[in-house]
Amino acid sequence: MKKYFKIAGWVAALMFVGYTFYMLWAQSQPKQVVYELLTPQSRDIVKTSVASGKVEPRDEVNVKPQIQGIVTELYVEAGDKVKIGDPVAKVSVIPDMAQLTNAQSNVRTSQLTLEETEREAARVANLYAKGIVSKEEFEQSQNNLHKVQEQALAAQDALDIVTEGMSKRAGKINTTIVKSTITGTVLNVPVKIGTSVVNSNSFNDGTTICTVADMNKIIFRGNIDETEVGRLRTGMPIKLSVGAIQGVSIPATLEYISPKGSENNGAVLFEIKAAAQIPDSIEIRAGYSANATIEFARRSQVLSVEESAIQFKGDSTFVFILTSSEGVIPQTFEKCDVKVGLSDGLYIEIENGIDNNVKLRGNEKTE
Repeated sequence: MKKYFKIAGWVAALMFVGYTFYMLWAQSQPKQVVYELLTPQSRDIVKTSVASGKVEPRDEVNVKPQIQGIVTELYVEAGDKVKIGDPVAKVSVIPDMAQLTNAQSNVRTSQLTLEETEREAARVANLYAKGIVSKEEFEQSQNNLHKVQEQALAAQDALDIVTEGMSKRAGKINTTIVKSTITGTVLNVPVKIGTSVVNSNSFNDGTTICTVADMNKIIFRGNIDETEVGRLRTGMPIKLSVGAIQGVSIPATLEYISPKGSENNGAVLFEIKAAAQIPDSIEIRAGYSANATIEFARRSQVLSVEESAIQFKGDSTFVFILTSSEGVIPQTFEKCDVKVGLSDGLYIEIENGIDNNVKLRGNEKTE
């Protein structure tokens, strides 16, 4: 019995040694590489570039007051539609003390001058009636009186404007009422009732009462890399994709390419503008982010293949055609020169060298 156990132990040891040598031999053998197989197909190849930016109204105006004062009434809020000349706010005048003092002084001075001129004109008129002075002297005194009267009225108008923001002789002209200068939509009203505002002048840009824009005229404003700007031409068609409106492509026409680039994080970008044709069914808000897809070239229904199938070496391009039966391992391939055309980054046009009846070597399969 012991003899049988001894023989069985030697057999097991030999089997273990043999299995170990087999595994070492198997691991030393080269691994069989299997490649994906690709088939050339007819498809459209489009070369495009994408510029990021935003959509905004072409005409956007900041409405400012003509006088300095305090906002006492607001007639609009963001989103309201206004026409040119519509009132948007009312401003109560706060007189500048220096201007007020000067205007009051001018009124008093002009009134004294007027009274003196009136007495002189009456004296000359009396002498003319008696035939003592000539008609020319009489007419001259009357003209002088009219001038002084006009100066007195102008001084009073200046005082009225300083104190009330308008003059009685101005009629319907009222600088205390701030009016829209264009027809459009109110985008923003940055002031509130009680806010102090100043008019635009040589030393101050003025306070913005509201911002009005014509939302019927929308443009895309974005930036494109220097490597792509050389291919652009004004008048090129563009497709806009607005982030807030999914699944909608808006047509546009390129109308401006900046002649000077600006550096941003090491890249040189050029500003572009495009006029968008907004459908009536879409509501666009100013400031929406958008991407502009610009088409440089197109090939319709041409033979093409995934770029992973193409090999490049110097000026040569070639593919590897499957020569073994599909599904047979190991695979065998034959090198074939091809001429390529337009590429969109995923697929590349095959101008000649192969047809759609072959299988091409692609990327190596991973387990």
